[in-house]
Amino acid sequence: MATLRPSFRPLIPPSNSHTFPATPFNCSPKLIASKGASVTLRHSIISPRVSNSQYSPQIAENLIDVSILTAAGEPVRFSDLWDQNEGVAVVALLRHFGCPCCWELASALKESKARFDSAGVKLIAVGIGTPNKARILAERLPFPMDFLYADPDRKAYNVLNLYYGFGRTFFNPASAKVFSRFDALQKAVKNYTIEATPDDRSGVLQQGGMFVFRGKQLLYARKDEGTGDHAPLDDVFDICCKVPVS
Repeated sequence: MATLRPSFRPLIPPSNSHTFPATPFNCSPKLIASKGASVTLRHSIISPRVSNSQYSPQIAENLIDVSILTAAGEPVRFSDLWDQNEGVAVVALLRHFGCPCCWELASALKESKARFDSAGVKLIAVGIGTPNKARILAERLPFPMDFLYADPDRKAYNVLNLYYGFGRTFFNPASAKVFSRFDALQKAVKNYTIEATPDDRSGVLQQGGMFVFRGKQLLYARKDEGTGDHAPLDDVFDICCKVPVS
């Protein structure tokens, strides 16, 4: 694989390329913590206390009937992914399965899986693309398929109103944060292939986010303002640890 080099050229790699793209598709943070939850940000430049007023109390209700696909190709509703009464779930929405920065995030989530499990927290990772694209990431990273899901039509992303667009993908200043994690990024993409990129290239302009739910209650929400602008997992752990899990 080609050596990684920082670059900010607005480049969409050709579909027949098998090297790591020169451009990290961009980033910048926005955290929303639920009322009563205190979040200490260790790796973010934003205020540690921000209202979640942009999400209505019904956001989980709007999400639970959204149908996505398992990595094996079976349809599943969000309402079936975790206990809708008391279960705690971390829902990580990646960009797309061919995004190198998302391979890095998926790697970090995989390494954190045991910690989530010990806290009784369900981890759910969703990416844009068809199930066969999800399986490419799962096999080559590798990443466990049993908590990896595909949302080819970006249904969940639309319900959660996550950011989308060319400017956020290629020109957001927060993209530079990717290079503070350069070693982790390079390790995560050692088996990377652009073949995991969605056939519908409009999906590469979608940004992701991180959400924590207890039942239908939204505890934490953070929209990625650009590529590679992932929620600090320490903050996610803080939320999970403060929530009594039955």
